[in-house]
Amino acid sequence: MRIVRTVEELRRWSREARRSGLVGLVPTMGALHAGHASLIRAASAACEHVAVSVFVNPTQFGPNEDYARYPRTFDADCALAEAEGASVVFAPPVEEMYPAGAATFVDVDGLSARLDGASRPGHFRGVATVVTKLLIAAEADRAYFGQKDAAQVAVLRRMAADLRLGTELVVCPIVREPDGLALSSRNIYLSATERAQALTLSRAIRRAEELVAQGERRASELTGAARSIFAAEPGVRVDYVELVNWATLEPVETAAPGSLFAVAAWVGNTRLIDNTILH
Repeated sequence: MRIVRTVEELRRWSREARRSGLVGLVPTMGALHAGHASLIRAASAACEHVAVSVFVNPTQFGPNEDYARYPRTFDADCALAEAEGASVVFAPPVEEMYPAGAATFVDVDGLSARLDGASRPGHFRGVATVVTKLLIAAEADRAYFGQKDAAQVAVLRRMAADLRLGTELVVCPIVREPDGLALSSRNIYLSATERAQALTLSRAIRRAEELVAQGERRASELTGAARSIFAAEPGVRVDYVELVNWATLEPVETAAPGSLFAVAAWVGNTRLIDNTILH
């Protein structure tokens, strides 16, 4: 497995690789875990060549967020990527992705202000910008993302469609711990007590799924039941509990197949997200 640091190196590798098969890209910010491993495996199963980007993107962090302390585990990341079948790790310095004087950003109007975008102004602008740069650099046939970041997926799908990008976006299921906690690089921040409290998110998700299975479709009932789960755990502060159209991230009053039920909450100083696609 190779490690490349510049866009030119990545593009040169990709153009050579595409002569003998499909190129898959797995964009990450590092601190890789089993969820990332599942994306790399999916890419490796469908593509002959796989690139994994490891880049903590500064433009998607707000001024009071955790950019400086975001976990950085590059050697372990490379080992995991190689074990799961990656051909290349793309690990650029910040100045490679954002050259001095760079003034171009990608802003997906509307969607970028919903769910996580409402709580983190500018977040999706940073995400859309860096993913656009990565897709252009890698010239990948397919790019792999996790459903846990479902709002991000909606933004990126719109971006890719609007810009007529040639890369197919593939969404893979959420990977969870045995007790239901969705895997996240930020889980490392949780104390033992907070780790137990964090299960409130997956419990709220399961309660909504149970109600839908019983025939409930009203958003007010689904979100109300989930908020009751959160209310029973005073150590968790709710950010949002929403039933939305996954394509637009706009609230809906009635659940339909494919509706996104999403939650976000603060557990101590750590903000976590979780979701389910209702059937």
